[in-house]
Amino acid sequence: MEVPVVKLPDIQANKPQIPINLTRVGVTNVKKLVQIKRRDKRPVILICTFDIFVDLPSHLKGANLSRNFEAVDEVLEKAVNMPVYEIEQLCSDVAQSLLKRHEYATRAEVILKSEYVLKRESPSTKMECQEVVDIFAEAIAMRDDVDNMKVKKLIGAEVVGMTACPCAQEIMRDNARHELENIGVDNKHIAEFLHRVPMATHNQRGRGIISIEVVGNVFVSLEKIIEIIEKSMSASVFELLKRADEANVVQTAHNNPKFVEDCVRTMAKNVVKDFEHLPDGAVVTIKQINEESIHRHNAFAERVASLGDLRLEISQDA
Repeated sequence: MEVPVVKLPDIQANKPQIPINLTRVGVTNVKKLVQIKRRDKRPVILICTFDIFVDLPSHLKGANLSRNFEAVDEVLEKAVNMPVYEIEQLCSDVAQSLLKRHEYATRAEVILKSEYVLKRESPSTKMECQEVVDIFAEAIAMRDDVDNMKVKKLIGAEVVGMTACPCAQEIMRDNARHELENIGVDNKHIAEFLHRVPMATHNQRGRGIISIEVVGNVFVSLEKIIEIIEKSMSASVFELLKRADEANVVQTAHNNPKFVEDCVRTMAKNVVKDFEHLPDGAVVTIKQINEESIHRHNAFAERVASLGDLRLEISQDA
């Protein structure tokens, strides 16, 4: 007996009651395991969260969202058998696959977020520990016609560190000078003491963020981004510290006090220095958020610029 085939109507293809274009239609919070290959190192397994979107023209009621899942699964399945070194390239592959499956769309966007575990040593006792940083990648694929597709890729990281406030430290330095004068210490020894012993100040847990957007097949090192952020603050923080390590971290931070603005400018300078191979058109976004210890608010600073503009500004200052 032949089973009858029932053709269901394609509701998404109907004309909507309010025919306007939609910028982004898709799904969010799609979790996938992704294996990232590393040269001369063992692979890294990431638990990634994907947000995937396409634009929707005014004549369609809805997008077939199951195709988004198919696109992600298709690309990740290929990643099992082919080396994947860059999460932003993975996003690019998914975005291009989305455009191929959604023939009506002119723009596809893929956002990936994950945690990345780094091995670190404590500064004095050299104990091994693991540090977690947040990493993210994005890709936007756009087309003018069926055969002409352009892709922008973005890679970035958010790293936690600490900062020491220069303003409060200067106040404490002045207080210490007056107290030393009151107990009869001469100016030469006061200057020597203040040079050797950093003054107390209030600290912040800082979050540094860098993202770099490029067009085409340009490699941007995620490890280098993380390193730049770590070195931009007063000191790095560690999950595991002995007494000697704690003293080292505190001493390092108080010898290197920084405002939130200083952190952003330090990151900008090092991006210019360490990414010489990137084109001037690369777009750099740098943020620093300091969670204040003596205020209820947070301090914030940001710079968004092309790499060419940053190079010009920093070269003029040199």
